[in-house]
Amino acid sequence: MLHGMRPSFGHASFLAAARDLAAQGGPGAVTVGSVTERLGAPSGSFYYRFASRDVLLAELWLATALAFQQGFVAAIKADDGLTAALHTPVWVRSHLDDARVFLLHHRDDFVHGGWPVALKARVKQQARRVDACYSRFARTVLGGVDAERTRLARFVLADVPKAAVSSHLRRGEPPPSIVDEMITITYRAILGRYGCVRHPPCRRAMREADR
Repeated sequence: MLHGMRPSFGHASFLAAARDLAAQGGPGAVTVGSVTERLGAPSGSFYYRFASRDVLLAELWLATALAFQQGFVAAIKADDGLTAALHTPVWVRSHLDDARVFLLHHRDDFVHGGWPVALKARVKQQARRVDACYSRFARTVLGGVDAERTRLARFVLADVPKAAVSSHLRRGEPPPSIVDEMITITYRAILGRYGCVRHPPCRRAMREADR
C-alpha cells in the first residue's frame, strides 16, 4: 500500500466478511464489531453502508438468493423442470457456506418492518423473477396458471428441494445423493399425477427419472 493511502472497504467486502463469520459461527457471530475487526475497518465505514447489523445480514441473504437464482432461472427458461428442482442440492453442495445464509431469512420477512426501501424493492424484484418461473412451469408443464397449479409448481420446484436440504444446512453438511433421488421421485410422481406426460420437457423429465 502506498504511503498515505487509506484502504478501501467496499460493500462487497463487508458482505464477504459477514458470510465468512456466519459460516464459521452462525448468525450470532456476525456483529458490527466482528465484521469491522475482520476487515480492519472503522465502524464509521460500516455505518456509512449499512444502517444496522440486521440490514447487513438481509443484504447478505439477498445477494445469496440472487446468486442461487441464476441457475434456477436458466433451467426453467430451458423448460427443464427437473434440473430446476435439482438445482437446490447441486448448488448447496458447491456453495455450502453461502447456502447456510438462506437460514437467516425468507423473502416474506421483508414485507413488514422498517427495512430500507431500496432493499425491500430489490427483494420484491427477486421474488417476481422467481414467481415468473413458477408461472411458466405451471403454464407449460401443468397446463395453466391458476392458483392451484402455480402453487403446485412452487411446491415441486422449491418447497420440496428446500425441505430436503434444510436439515443438512443446519448441520453444515452437504446434502447426500439420496436427497436428489427423493426430489426426483417426488417430481416424477407429481408430474405423472397431474397428467402432463404429453408435454415434451415433461416426457424428458419422466425418462430421466426412470434411469
